[in-house]
Amino acid sequence: MAKLVKPGFKKPEDNGKLDFRINDEIRVPQVRLVGENVEEGIYPTSQALRMAEEMTLDLVEIAATATPPVCRIIDYNKFLYEKKRKEKEIKAKTQKTVVKDIRFTPNTDDHDFEFKAKHAERFLKEGDKVKAYVQFRGRAILFKERGELLLLKFAQRLEEFGTLENLPKLEGKSMIIFISPKKKK
Repeated sequence: MAKLVKPGFKKPEDNGKLDFRINDEIRVPQVRLVGENVEEGIYPTSQALRMAEEMTLDLVEIAATATPPVCRIIDYNKFLYEKKRKEKEIKAKTQKTVVKDIRFTPNTDDHDFEFKAKHAERFLKEGDKVKAYVQFRGRAILFKERGELLLLKFAQRLEEFGTLENLPKLEGKSMIIFISPKKKK
């Protein structure tokens, strides 16, 4: 039996790899049919294929791991189109996290601190995460406490716009904190 594909439509293939088996590709003795316009139940595969052919639709294996495999009689091209559209909607709804870096030195003065805090405030309002770090160079590593105080002061300054994820920790020659934006109500 040939695969049922409407004239004028090419069968969509994802780089030669299909997600679902259809029609003659289903090689199990029995299948469970579900869906509209079909009486649900367990049928021999040959009978299910005949039913699909009579309706000029395709027999599509939805859940291959079930026993017996679950199949539907539907238009395969329309099914793939709907599936891709749903995946695209889900992908559009997911939020991409952007991490913005703000760098300090242990000797950062108040004006620079305020300037960088305003930038971080804007980043958090836009929904981006902020990674603030104090970079120690040379003998400046001796002033770890100064760097830690600076980062804690920075986190306190941005308290109303974001939440501190963890306390400052030293990694190599830099001390790092992450501030994530507060959820909008």
